[in-house]
Amino acid sequence: MHEADFNAQRNELACRECGAVGLAIERNPNNNGVRPQCPSCGSKSSGRIVGGQDDPPQLKAQIQGLLAAAGERVDVVRAMIDRLFPAGKRHIGGRHFGPDRTGRWLRDRRIAHEHLLRLYLERLAGEGLQAFTDAERAWVHMADRDALEAHLRSVNPNRLQDVISSLEAYEDQFAPEHVVPGTIVLLNLLPDLPERRRGMFELETRLVVSRVTYRLLRSLKSAPAVEAAVRQILPEVKSLSAKLELITDVGYREGAGAKLVSAAAAAEFERALRDEVRAASVDDLSKEPDLFRLFLVVQREADPSEPPLAIGDAPKLTLAVLQAARSEVRRQSAGSRAVRRLPRLAWDVLIELYGDESTIKQRIESLKATAPQGADELLALADKYIGGWRPTEFGDD
Repeated sequence: MHEADFNAQRNELACRECGAVGLAIERNPNNNGVRPQCPSCGSKSSGRIVGGQDDPPQLKAQIQGLLAAAGERVDVVRAMIDRLFPAGKRHIGGRHFGPDRTGRWLRDRRIAHEHLLRLYLERLAGEGLQAFTDAERAWVHMADRDALEAHLRSVNPNRLQDVISSLEAYEDQFAPEHVVPGTIVLLNLLPDLPERRRGMFELETRLVVSRVTYRLLRSLKSAPAVEAAVRQILPEVKSLSAKLELITDVGYREGAGAKLVSAAAAAEFERALRDEVRAASVDDLSKEPDLFRLFLVVQREADPSEPPLAIGDAPKLTLAVLQAARSEVRRQSAGSRAVRRLPRLAWDVLIELYGDESTIKQRIESLKATAPQGADELLALADKYIGGWRPTEFGDD
């Protein structure tokens, strides 16, 4: 997220974890924009308040007009708003609601949630309600690994991410029997989820999944219970990138770890993952969706006693690293629905990873010689960086 965009919409954001407003700014480690940080709980995840402080004034005017039209029945209309549309209470002296509340409204089938109101008015289930309906069916199988995986893999892949996100609505019902099977299934789905174009404040695919798996693990309440669950989960997770998500969530990595296990257990899990990455074949590594971050973690966090990371020169490995190092800066002007998307490479971090810029150039030239399909835009972006181009803080490309 660009700092100017964050500042323009700061008043409309709340922490997804605790609902606090007044989020602070933290710069991304690869200097690619900023991200919100909650001063109350430390979370990096934000969402729009249900009714931001900068609501268009006509919304309040509409509520006031409704109350005025009620005449002597104004108390009845106020009671209707309070009972059926609690988010509207902010316009008549009531409270604002955090982003977690909408999930409860959806689960309870209240027309306070827009999906249910649309169903009531239009007699048609929209995409969001269809996704939640699939999540309801998934919830029935949450303790049964095979049944849960069979159900989720039967869902339209383009809707699957929304189905997984909808499982958050059941957080207060997560039980110990859900944790291991649910986390294994969701993490094994992660590499297969299709990427999609996102709005200004939509989360990345991996964060959508890890928000649910993190909540499952957190429901265990004690570090020994979480550690025991993680020891059961890790051998069943197929992707190294998915294992990194899990280990990061429960560990002590600054700005990311929730410290759900002991420091000794976290260090053990991290060391084992680094060993797995070093031992993995080129074929396996090139299939990892987050290979760039895997390599970076191994290089930055390795103990001096560990062997150095050797990144092979296979073109398909270079392609996988570049694909994972590519990001997108999304910019949106205040009052505009249009979102501008600007591609970026974490070039300085790539130099850190490969040791020097000349090595990166050589690897990219070898990759270009193979003419990989579907990589033209990525290679063109890399050529811009090789030629000396760098994005400015506030300017356009």
